[in-house]
Amino acid sequence: MPADLIHLVRHGEVLNPGGVLYGRLPEFHLSELGRQMAKLAAESMAGRRIVKVNASPLTRTRESAQPWLEEFRGVLETPGLEIDDRLIEPENKFEGANIRTALRRNPLLARRLINPWKPSWGEPFVSVAARMMAAVAAAHDSVERGEVVLVSHQLPIWMVSRTVQGKPLATDPRHRRCSLSSITTLAWDPSAGADGAGAFVEVDYQEPAAALLAESIDLGAV
Repeated sequence: MPADLIHLVRHGEVLNPGGVLYGRLPEFHLSELGRQMAKLAAESMAGRRIVKVNASPLTRTRESAQPWLEEFRGVLETPGLEIDDRLIEPENKFEGANIRTALRRNPLLARRLINPWKPSWGEPFVSVAARMMAAVAAAHDSVERGEVVLVSHQLPIWMVSRTVQGKPLATDPRHRRCSLSSITTLAWDPSAGADGAGAFVEVDYQEPAAALLAESIDLGAV
């Protein structure tokens, strides 16, 4: 038997005083509030059989994964954190810039926004969805039982949610349902899918750090 559940966990708040789109830039650490958020997410699953924790290679996801390793150190069948490059944030042409400021200073940059349905400013949504679903499938098959945690980013997790629900991938970024340290849970349904051959389905969504969101300064551009 493979994994019972896959939990897609978004990282906590990032220390980002410049308000830039940090994307794949290194060394953007969690803020103190972000560390509290990550701890709340892990504690919300206390008592469950979390047997493996994977994360994107970026600093903020690796730091967000640490409370999970501590909370479930007596249960984990795979010791330590495993890095999966497929869980990473998408590339973005605005990386390192404060978008609003950059557009005011150079209106020509708006050309990068010409096709929000692809999108034109970074990795295509279909590419993000494909690599994320591959990561989910690999995690599901990597254990014989229990639950696996995948610590990733807002857009990649949202692409998984839209994919398993059979909905269009392109949506207004302001309306993504994937708050800081939220947990989107999937299960394999052998009778689901267009051909009835089985598919992943979303079975739960939680916001363990909801009480801290009002205090957050950086909600993440992507």
